[in-house]
Amino acid sequence: MDVQFLVLTVVLLLFTGLSAGVLAGLLGVGGGIVIVPVLFWLAPFFKVHPDLSMHIAVATSLATIVATSISSARAHYRKGVVDLALLRLWLPGIAIGAACGGLTAKYLNGEALRLIFGVIALIVSVTMVRKNMWVISDSLPKGRIANGLISYVVGGFSALMGIGGGTLSVPVLSMFGFPIHNAVGTASSFGIAIAASAVGFYVWAGWGLDGLPFGSIGYVNWPAGLIIAGVTVFAAPLGAKFAHAMPKLALRRCFALFLAITGIKMIL
Repeated sequence: MDVQFLVLTVVLLLFTGLSAGVLAGLLGVGGGIVIVPVLFWLAPFFKVHPDLSMHIAVATSLATIVATSISSARAHYRKGVVDLALLRLWLPGIAIGAACGGLTAKYLNGEALRLIFGVIALIVSVTMVRKNMWVISDSLPKGRIANGLISYVVGGFSALMGIGGGTLSVPVLSMFGFPIHNAVGTASSFGIAIAASAVGFYVWAGWGLDGLPFGSIGYVNWPAGLIIAGVTVFAAPLGAKFAHAMPKLALRRCFALFLAITGIKMIL
């Protein structure tokens, strides 16, 4: 393969890591909302079969999110906006949902994964761009079963999309009257559980398949993942600083804009 092309690819991955890290800290999303589309669009240049492209993009994104979420969560924790009670309440459902999502991915084709990503991203962007969020209730349900179901769905779809959980949990929490900065701060911790639970299943699902790019173990491409993660861990705390300096509405609309653009592109 042409050396110049490889250099350009590495530069693109470094820039992707920078963007994903800042977004992870800013919005609590883990960075997958940026990483997945970039890896998906790069795959054809490395002769990856279309049926494998989305699986590789999602799995590699999840692998980077472990490191990114730890860095982002630490930064938000120092700011005092990580709700530990909510974390304890939602983590079991998040982790189980993510494991089930990773397992389900083995039986979905690339087209289905791409459409799931695009449609959910668009739905979430519409809910977040409004000046007044749609409010379901002034507070989260009191029961563990209801919270378990909500967190299970968030974890499952996040694993299918290759994202850290904030993309879904931030708007859901906002609909239940949760302050946006606290939602972002707490969501940054969800990515650790989602990625750690789902990555193993993506490795298992892609184990031994033909046509995977160099450096892949299962669906996870480690060279790309390590390049991206090497930047995100340093960029995430920077994004966290931006988050606490921005007005709530501007923060929500920034979130919505990225989701809408990405969702439309993935669907088309």
